[in-house]
Amino acid sequence: MQRRQGRISAGLLLLLYQISQVGLQNIPSVTLGVLALNIFLFLNPVRPLSEVCISVKEGFYRKNWQRLLLSPVHHADDWHLYYNMISMLWKGMMLEKKLKSIWFAYIIVVFSVLIGVVYMVLEFMLVKILDDSSYEMNCAVGFSGVLFALKVLNNHYNPGRVSNVLGLQISSKYACWVELVAIHLISPGTSFAGHLAGILVGLMYTMGPLKKIMKACAGGISSFTDPARPRDYYYSEYYGYPDYRYRTPRSYYDYTGGLTEEEQLERAVLNSLNERDFGGATYNNERRPYGFWFPPEQPSEEEIRRQRLRRFER
Repeated sequence: MQRRQGRISAGLLLLLYQISQVGLQNIPSVTLGVLALNIFLFLNPVRPLSEVCISVKEGFYRKNWQRLLLSPVHHADDWHLYYNMISMLWKGMMLEKKLKSIWFAYIIVVFSVLIGVVYMVLEFMLVKILDDSSYEMNCAVGFSGVLFALKVLNNHYNPGRVSNVLGLQISSKYACWVELVAIHLISPGTSFAGHLAGILVGLMYTMGPLKKIMKACAGGISSFTDPARPRDYYYSEYYGYPDYRYRTPRSYYDYTGGLTEEEQLERAVLNSLNERDFGGATYNNERRPYGFWFPPEQPSEEEIRRQRLRRFER
């Protein structure tokens, strides 16, 4: 293991600052562990990137299967680490609470390995279809494939949302596909096959047999119960039953105020910290907490009359 040399990494410092803003106590254990592992291996990589990245040549032909475990947790530079871990922070906080920590950790491990396998299959197909052996040499590192898979899961368990992709309002059901193309157009050096592998593994879990296979192999943690998936509908200005067709659906912007996912996360955590003990607080001139609020119950006229009688009897 060798320590990374060079100047202070701005991306790493910003990542640590964002984590401190959220608060370690507010980050679920597995999500925090994934963040810590990736940061540690960025500062102390097991091997140079050329020896941990995954490719058809290294993984399939040379049988370097340990790269399936090493490649997802190594990153090319500090900004690569920053963007991946900020995304992991948000998705982890959303999914780990819903799926429970043990199962979420199981998903992370399985996805990390399986995405590497699917990535090699996709690259091998490109070699055969395009008759271009250079695809065997394409070597990928980073956690973004796992993040694309987690995005598919998050959209599955939280349907009906709208995502803003390059200024376009896209249904969350299709957002990952639009992001796949957009990222490749904006940053041609990114691994299109690696991101696509993540989406395919996510779909294998939500729509295919992967979840059943994982539960069958889980053994001691097979008591996992799949969280209920809400119905896929949009909220609006009107109230009624879920299957009522609303006339004026509100856009996702109306609910988020234009904030990004990370800004929404930070705002929600800060609000949670500020309003944590609202149960015993008074709200004379303060904003009341979200949700239902019931005013203090007023005594009836009969109760007032009885109180007056007791006062005279003393």
